[in-house]
Amino acid sequence: MLWSVLLNYLVKSGDLAVIDADGKIHRFGVSGQKPKSVVRLHDKSFHHKLFFYPEFYIGESYMNGTLTLEEGNLNDFLGLLAINFSVSKPTLPEIVAEKFAPLLQKIQQYNPVGIAQKNVAPHYDISDKLYELFLDQDWHYTCAYYTDPENSLEQAQQDKIRHVASKLRIEPGMKVLDAGCGWGGLAMYLARTTGADVTGVTLSGEQVRKATQRAKDAGLQDRVRFYQKDFREMTGQFDRVVSVGMLEHIGSAFYKQVFAKTQELLTDDGLAFFHCIGRLDGPGTTNPWLRKYIFPGGYAPALSEVTKIIEKSGLRMTDIEILRMHYAYTLRDWQDRFRANWDKAAKIYDERFCRMWEFYLVSAEMDFRYLDTMIFHIQMSKQLHSVPITRDYMVEWEQAHPTKIASQQAKDKIKLPA
Repeated sequence: MLWSVLLNYLVKSGDLAVIDADGKIHRFGVSGQKPKSVVRLHDKSFHHKLFFYPEFYIGESYMNGTLTLEEGNLNDFLGLLAINFSVSKPTLPEIVAEKFAPLLQKIQQYNPVGIAQKNVAPHYDISDKLYELFLDQDWHYTCAYYTDPENSLEQAQQDKIRHVASKLRIEPGMKVLDAGCGWGGLAMYLARTTGADVTGVTLSGEQVRKATQRAKDAGLQDRVRFYQKDFREMTGQFDRVVSVGMLEHIGSAFYKQVFAKTQELLTDDGLAFFHCIGRLDGPGTTNPWLRKYIFPGGYAPALSEVTKIIEKSGLRMTDIEILRMHYAYTLRDWQDRFRANWDKAAKIYDERFCRMWEFYLVSAEMDFRYLDTMIFHIQMSKQLHSVPITRDYMVEWEQAHPTKIASQQAKDKIKLPA
């Protein structure tokens, strides 16, 4: 079978056994070596699909229940594949895909104003009750910042927004634009901690509704407001523009628009900051399963794809930081919470949805652990001397604003939602 030849070529470490739809067992890798996984295929048509399009059909088959795990969990199976894929030479389908990557990027990442909103709706306009099952109490749906891998998710997410704030040098009364504001956690933190006046924009109507109510409940409605609007349609002037997790939904063809708009919105002595998922191994395309079922139009860029646009935008890059492993830990903690609330998620949607969501969270973790995926931070300004020449000011700000999470919670993990 062709798929067996493919796996024999790819899997050199770990212990993988595949039971095909006829009941025959195929073994790959090193017997007894961890990670170990035994999977069963329930559909003969999957035999040839696995060879020609494994990146798509492994995920689809798992969510449909035509690929099941006989031994080990999904982390073992996808971890084993990721470890081997990270060191293997490209297969023929991958070589062909890479050749057509520039054309595919334009088609897959078509996110002009209007279309971008339609692309994010299937992911961000679903039930708030689902996100409540696995996010931290402040509703952050982006990479956390783990000063210790064993910190609680709550601690790590608060440390993340503190780390972001340390790079913004915000003073009381400054006007701040939070582009891609999610459910408002960062915007409210900045208003509460720095005394800034914050405007948040997102493409999701559900996020605007939830964020607006949260700001009202916190008594911050006079300093924080949220709108359903594409960042590229914003007008006015802001002392600070901050974006955490928006650029992944734009597409590389539209980066010029994004950074031209950033330059336009900033005051002359303003600062901008972008936090984005990125690739350490250069430009590519989005995993086809992820693109269809989780993030239509989404793309995590290589740093080189972003910096070349910024260089021509009139903005000056004043600081870049690469965060490794932090998102792997975040996804680990999201998985724990989601699995603990699996039955509740299934009541909101169904078992197929739960398997889809689990596959998304686990495969994303493996990308960050083994497959050259990272987070990058880029700080920008119009003027070269808008920030000090060392990073001491960031450390000083963080020390002056300790995260207010009880140490026992940080040690033992905060309780999961009831």
